[in-house]
Amino acid sequence: MNFEIKNKDVMGRTGIIKTPHGIIKTPALMPVIHPGKQTLDVKKFGAEVVITNAYIMYKNEDLRAKVLEEGVHELIDFPGPIVTDSGSFQLSEYGDVEVTNKEIIEFQELIGTDIGTSLDIPTPPYVKRDRAEKELEITIERAKEAIEVRGDLMLNSVVQGSTFADLRSTCAETIGAMDFECYPIGAVVPLMESYKYSDLVDVVMASVKNLPDSKPRHLMGAGHPMVFALAVAMGCDLFDSAAYILYAQDNRFMMPTGTYKLQNLVEMPCSCRVCTSYTPDDLRSMDKEERMLLIAEHNLTVSFAEIRTIKQAINDGNLMELVELRCHAHPYLLDGLRNLKNYTAELEKYDPATKKSAFFYSGPESLGRPEIKRHLEKISRIPKKKNLLVLPRGRKPYSKHIKEDLGKLYIKNVNGNAIIDPEDLMNDCQVCFADVPFALIPMEIDEVYPLAQNESPMNMDTDAKDFVRIQLEAYISQFDNAVISAKVLDRFDMYTITLEPLPDGSEHTEKIYSLDEFEGDIGRIFVDDKTKIKSIADYQFGEGAGSALFKNDVKIVKSRKTGKIRHVYEGETLIATLRASDSVFVLDREGARRLHSHVEYPKNRVVVNSDAEPFAREGKSIFAKFVIDCDINIRSNEEVLIVNEEDELIAFGKSILCGHEIIDFNTGQAVKTRKGGI
Repeated sequence: MNFEIKNKDVMGRTGIIKTPHGIIKTPALMPVIHPGKQTLDVKKFGAEVVITNAYIMYKNEDLRAKVLEEGVHELIDFPGPIVTDSGSFQLSEYGDVEVTNKEIIEFQELIGTDIGTSLDIPTPPYVKRDRAEKELEITIERAKEAIEVRGDLMLNSVVQGSTFADLRSTCAETIGAMDFECYPIGAVVPLMESYKYSDLVDVVMASVKNLPDSKPRHLMGAGHPMVFALAVAMGCDLFDSAAYILYAQDNRFMMPTGTYKLQNLVEMPCSCRVCTSYTPDDLRSMDKEERMLLIAEHNLTVSFAEIRTIKQAINDGNLMELVELRCHAHPYLLDGLRNLKNYTAELEKYDPATKKSAFFYSGPESLGRPEIKRHLEKISRIPKKKNLLVLPRGRKPYSKHIKEDLGKLYIKNVNGNAIIDPEDLMNDCQVCFADVPFALIPMEIDEVYPLAQNESPMNMDTDAKDFVRIQLEAYISQFDNAVISAKVLDRFDMYTITLEPLPDGSEHTEKIYSLDEFEGDIGRIFVDDKTKIKSIADYQFGEGAGSALFKNDVKIVKSRKTGKIRHVYEGETLIATLRASDSVFVLDREGARRLHSHVEYPKNRVVVNSDAEPFAREGKSIFAKFVIDCDINIRSNEEVLIVNEEDELIAFGKSILCGHEIIDFNTGQAVKTRKGGI
């Protein structure tokens, strides 16, 4: 089996798992099939993979004889990939099973399962630590045994550790170093049943961040569509669902926003075949078995539809907006989303550098998204001037629509050296715009993704105001003086900021200079094109990159239609192109050479072995198995340099994976090469 990533957003990924019985496109939902009593033909509803219970077949003499003769695919009439559980569910329910780890692994191989599972110990949440430690020790020992006895069987190994984050991390790191094909995260159903979604986030993140990126992760027992988006954003690829039938037996309809009871329905909840063909009264008047099958069909249809919605969101780059939408449907899911903010640094490592979709602010939870953390870290790369002018938001791009009505302007004197003359203030002044959600946007980079590609409401919540105010005050402290528009002070409630009195000793502390005195100077502070391209390069590639790329007199070519910068030349040599969609630089050969000379190894680099070098020089894409080293800080969709083992530049292109994934994967593309032959 191998796993290959196709698209990414946050820690979510769409991908392909290749198995002996076909391909699984992830994220994927695996309907649970009872081996002795099937209810629905799940293939009709889009199931590419199913999960069934090997222990039930092992214990039932009739089923055991039949499956050993026919194989599991024939027994349950499913031609695609089949995953089997080992009996851990029965162990958690009844406290014991009548089979050894070795016996159930060998049985799973005999019946032809695609991916089997070792017999772990599912330690429930909130137990005493000594129990969790002892049971985790058994789980790890059984994982080691499974590797020894499995033969050709592809295997799951389950992450356990109860609700102790350190035990989950230890388990994930230990079994992650073993040669398993997939890593389920187990014993989380009680957390979901009790709506402990905040604790679920801790358990999942403690597990995922210590598992190999190159292997799919399965959140066991997560069968309700309302949790799929959150789990995918944390890096889960597979889900199993018995909920579709269990909820149907209880006359409950699953939806991505929650659950509806048939007894309370006046209208059907969606537009699936069942909901458009029957009324609630029709269903209530039916035979129980017939009604159950129809509700189960609805539940499966809705669940698969949510998986497709998530895949599209990953492709479009707006997965977190979907997560926020889903989590606002239930207060305890919202707890989980708010806890996810504590893991923003981990999410940012995997979040693509640029995306197809704009950033939509949907509430204070959006402030924890990786794009904001990344921006606030990257603005330190842009050279600072002596003074700062803080302006309010206008239409985007801000630099082309500076608000005419700035209100009064106030000065914050930071270092004690008072500025008297507006001319002196403006001669060495950086301009930034204050806005939600990115807090402060230097004028030089205001068209770079996602700063111009975001939308937020004019009427802000308190958390947003506090966030921007804190970030602004921290940024202001790095300058000698800051001139701040009254519109900014009003918008972000910054009245507590210390404002200097007039130089002539006037008693009031509010008005320093009137708009009239500044008006002409504001017209002079638009950033010149050369400063702009250097600042964008610094923001994108690191401090000093702008001067390294654009050394001497450059020729800047603009779009005749939009007036935006498009190409940067030195003489007749193209250095880089500023991509219209996100104002990010795409390097040409000379630009790649200059960046390579400027940044020290291994920064911005992907190192390929000698086998791949000739193909890279020809402009062929780089596959992960040929990469021997890279800059671990690379993000997907970034411009990268492709070098050989001697750090000789041989090509350049766009990263498909982030640095961590490039190192860990042995399948699929790592870099889409733009040009070789350097």
